[in-house]
Amino acid sequence: MTELAAPEKVWRGARAAQGKKAGGLVVLNLQGLSNVSDYFLICSGRSTVQIRIIAEAIEEEMKRGGFGCLGREGEPESGWIVLDYGELVVHVFQEETRNYYGLERLWGDALILTPTEDRG
Repeated sequence: MTELAAPEKVWRGARAAQGKKAGGLVVLNLQGLSNVSDYFLICSGRSTVQIRIIAEAIEEEMKRGGFGCLGREGEPESGWIVLDYGELVVHVFQEETRNYYGLERLWGDALILTPTEDRG
């Protein structure tokens, strides 16, 4: 793992998720591995209520930063919400759903970044 060195979108999303006590927060650097996105931000909530709150906090923070959401899929009841910000795709999972789909395993060649520094 390495310190997060990524665009402002990634920092904003990570900070918002951390603010809502998201679990298992990681960022996968997909540059050179995917044509879909450069980064995946993946985090978990313990309940449908928490994943809704995490996703809403990320959406609000991104909006404040001037970053529009290109698409939103999923509902808390499905255990997975996806927010598309172009070079960043955010995956907010319920813990059981995250374990089932295993995006970190699926994208095993990606560099895993951890947000370790407060960017204010």
